[in-house]
Amino acid sequence: MPAVKIAIDIRRMTEFGVGTYIRNVVRTLGRLDRENKYLLIGSPAKVEEIGALPPNFHTVPLLAPDRSFQGYREFRTALQGLSCDLVHIPNLFSVPRALPCPYVMTVHDMLDHMSRTRERSGLWRSFHFQMTKRVLAGAARIFAVSNFTRNEIEKLFEIPSDRVEVVYNAIDERFLHGHASAADRDLIARRYQVTYPFLLYAGRISPHKNVVRMIEAFSALKTELERDQAYPDLKLIIIGDDLSGNPDLRRTVVRSGVQHDVRFLGFVPIEVLRIFYDEAKIFVFPSLYEGFGLPPLEAMVHGTPVVTSNVSSLPEVVGNAAVLVNPENVFEIMRALHRTLMDRPLRDRMKERGYVQAAKFSWETSVRRILEAYGQVAHRGQPHAGQPAAD
Repeated sequence: MPAVKIAIDIRRMTEFGVGTYIRNVVRTLGRLDRENKYLLIGSPAKVEEIGALPPNFHTVPLLAPDRSFQGYREFRTALQGLSCDLVHIPNLFSVPRALPCPYVMTVHDMLDHMSRTRERSGLWRSFHFQMTKRVLAGAARIFAVSNFTRNEIEKLFEIPSDRVEVVYNAIDERFLHGHASAADRDLIARRYQVTYPFLLYAGRISPHKNVVRMIEAFSALKTELERDQAYPDLKLIIIGDDLSGNPDLRRTVVRSGVQHDVRFLGFVPIEVLRIFYDEAKIFVFPSLYEGFGLPPLEAMVHGTPVVTSNVSSLPEVVGNAAVLVNPENVFEIMRALHRTLMDRPLRDRMKERGYVQAAKFSWETSVRRILEAYGQVAHRGQPHAGQPAAD
């Protein structure tokens, strides 16, 4: 097939989740494809974060703020001057009206049409739903990050199944650097004063992540362990966003009587996060909704047992390698944590199964499928419809 010119929207690359996806897709394309021409549309600083790329990758700088009207117009204007065969929009956020080429789109979840919409007016929900439907209907191909997300797209928006395909996420390569060394353990002891056994949560701090129930389950676990005379100095470490927008978490900690046993560390870089994953007794992820859910796999690749939810995409992602719980039942979460802490044979089984499960997801496999779809869309000249923004 002749080479094609592909634009990739990297404007959201600094955002949690979507940014991980964009960086890994672009880096893997750089390793796999030296024939097609890639145009990365976004700020030069974001391109630098990706690292070295081969000469068939070029930057198309955008200077206006991403979410502004000027940024919206600048993206469309830049694309109109590039004569691309297609553009990859790696998130369901914004697609400018009347794009000059077909677009493919990655959908990570349908959260905006679930719990968040309850906070908005009925008129806004209806408008947002119709705009999203038009954006999805206009895509030449939709990549869903899990079967769960694919089913949500088809069910909510009546998109034909042959237009949506599952292309899984995978683990960032920086988590694949082996187990923590003595120097790594010394680093978290010195920098974070972590010298005790701990359970770990890593991810966003938002209502659907269910962090409040996790703290309540940890409090109940501490009471249970006191009866067992086990793990008297066990802590819960929470790594994620700034807590300023979530004062209820601090209140929950105080109300549950674990203010000396729960630590909020905020953001930590991946190079440090991998040490916490490696040293944790259990990784806890009782989320109510995930389009994919990478953190359990990130823990598994370090041999850490995982307790996670039995809802949304999580059973699909973790397979038989985690203990699944009803995320709305605090005592079920607590009992799973207690059993996993105390049952050494179970921990050993979970460790081995976790390695196997994490290895099933590969950026190279996923990006090869994306490349195949690029070729199909570019060479078939599939019809497309430029649509207004989804947000």
